[in-house]
Amino acid sequence: MQRFDDTAAERRVMTPDAMAFLVDLAHEFGWRVGRVLEAREARQRRLDAGETPDFMEDTRQIREAGWTIAPVPEELQDRRVEITGPVDRKMMINALNSGARVFMADFEDATSPTWANLMEGHVNIVDAYRREIRIDTGDRVYELGESPAVLMVRPRGWHLVEKHFLVDGVPMSASLFDFGLYIFHGGREAIAAGTGPYLYLPKLESAQEARLWNDVFVWAQDRLGIPRGTIKATVLVETILAAFEMDEILYELREHAAGLNAGRWDYIFSLIKKFREHPGFVLPDRSQVTMTVPFMRAYCDLLVATCHRRGAHAIGGMSAFIPNRRDEAVTERALREVAADKAREAGSGFDGTWVAHPDLVPVAMAEFDRVLGDRPNQVDRRRDDVWVGAADLLDMEFPGTVTLQGLRSNISVAIRYLSSWLGGTGAVALDNLMEDAATAEISRSQVWQWLRHGVTTEDGEMVDETLVRRLVAEVVEKEESGPFADRLEEARKVFEEVALSDRFVDFLTPIAYEMID
Repeated sequence: MQRFDDTAAERRVMTPDAMAFLVDLAHEFGWRVGRVLEAREARQRRLDAGETPDFMEDTRQIREAGWTIAPVPEELQDRRVEITGPVDRKMMINALNSGARVFMADFEDATSPTWANLMEGHVNIVDAYRREIRIDTGDRVYELGESPAVLMVRPRGWHLVEKHFLVDGVPMSASLFDFGLYIFHGGREAIAAGTGPYLYLPKLESAQEARLWNDVFVWAQDRLGIPRGTIKATVLVETILAAFEMDEILYELREHAAGLNAGRWDYIFSLIKKFREHPGFVLPDRSQVTMTVPFMRAYCDLLVATCHRRGAHAIGGMSAFIPNRRDEAVTERALREVAADKAREAGSGFDGTWVAHPDLVPVAMAEFDRVLGDRPNQVDRRRDDVWVGAADLLDMEFPGTVTLQGLRSNISVAIRYLSSWLGGTGAVALDNLMEDAATAEISRSQVWQWLRHGVTTEDGEMVDETLVRRLVAEVVEKEESGPFADRLEEARKVFEEVALSDRFVDFLTPIAYEMID
C-alpha cells in the first residue's frame, strides 16, 4: 500500500480507516474485476470473428417475467433535468445551484484523474452534503442556495485503474477506488444529511458486470452498517452489448436500481469499437449520427420501454451544443438544438434528461414540463407499441458521408481535448460543443475506422496514414501558440498511437493516464 503527498485534501480523504476499507474492498473484489475484463476480451474476439449480438436465450425468463425493481426514493421520483460535470469545487456549486433536479458529479469522462483532482473531488462531495462547500474569491462568494440539486456520483469504469493506490503492489481498480472513497466518506455523509448514496454506473457491457456492482454494494453496506438497498444506482447504457441486456442488468441490480440512462456518445463509440473489423458498421461524420438514425432510435425506444416495464426511470442523454455568452448566434443555435433534442426525448417517454451547462437547464425543463406537467415522471406510460429486435439495434441503413472536414474536425477535437485532459481538465468547450472523454473517443475511433476500411471522403480523398499525418501536423501548427499548447506534443503522440495503430486500442485515456500526476 502506497501513501502520497501530504496535502490538506489527502489528509481528509486518505485516513487510515478509509485506506483499510479500500484495501479490503480490493481484496474482496479485485479478482472479479479481472474476470470481467477477461470476459470482455473474449467477447471481442468472437465479435471480430463474425459473431452477431442477440438477446440471450438462457435469460429469456427474466425478460418475460413480471418483476419490478425496488421502490425508488421520493427525492429521485422527479429527475426531469439533470446536470453533469466535473468535481471541481466552483463547477459543483454552480451545478448544484443550477435549478436542475439532480447533479451528477463525474469522476469519469468529465474529470482528468490527477491525484489532486480526485482528492479535492471527494472533499467537495463531503462538503456539499454538509452544506459547507463554499468559495470566496474576494469579488464574489460561491455557496449553496436554498434548494440544491440532489447529488449523484459517477465513479470510473471497470477498465481503469488507480495508479496512485497500490494494493499488494498492484494498482487498484479505479471503479472500486472511487466507489470505496465515496461510500466511506460521502455516502455516509449523504445519509446523515437526509439524502442517500446515489450513483451512476458507467460503461457496463453485461449483466455479469451489473451483478458485480450489486455484490460490491451489498458488501459495502454490510461492512459500514448501512441497510441493504440504501444505495441506488442508475446504469448508463452506453455500450452496444449492454443494449441487449437491459432487463438483465436491472434484474441483477433490482434491490439497488433507480433507472437507466441513454449515454449516447459512448454508445456510438462502442458500436465503432465492437464492430471495428466489419465494414458494414463504418459510420459517417459524427455530426451526421443523430438520435433519429435507425440504430439510435431503436436503442432509445427499447430503453424507455424496458425501464417503464420494470418501474425504473429512463433518463435521456446529453446534446453536445452549449451556449456562448459572447456570441448570440451560437447561443440561439444551441438553445434551438437542445430544445428540439429534449422535446424528442420527452415525447418518446423519457422521464428526464441531461444537460452540460446551467444556461440549458430552463430550456430542457420547459420541454419536460410541457409533457409531464405536475407529474414527477411518466413511468406509468408503458411503451407497449415498442418492439425492438436484434436487427433493429444494428440497423445501419441511413444516409451519410465522410468528409474531409469531418476528418479534420475529429483530429482537432481529439488532440485539443487530450491536451486539456493531460493538463488536468476533463471537460472542455471546443467549437461551441462540450467535449469530454466520450466524444474524444468517437473522434479518434472514427479516424481509426476510416483508415482501417480505406474510406474515401466525399471530397475524393482516401483516408490513409499520409493524409492523417498531414492533418495532424496542420492542427498542431495551428494550436502551437494557443491555449492547448502546453501538452500539445504529448497529445499528438497519444493520438497518433491510437489512431494509426494496426490494433484498435480499446480506450484512449489509459495511455494518456501514464502522463499525468
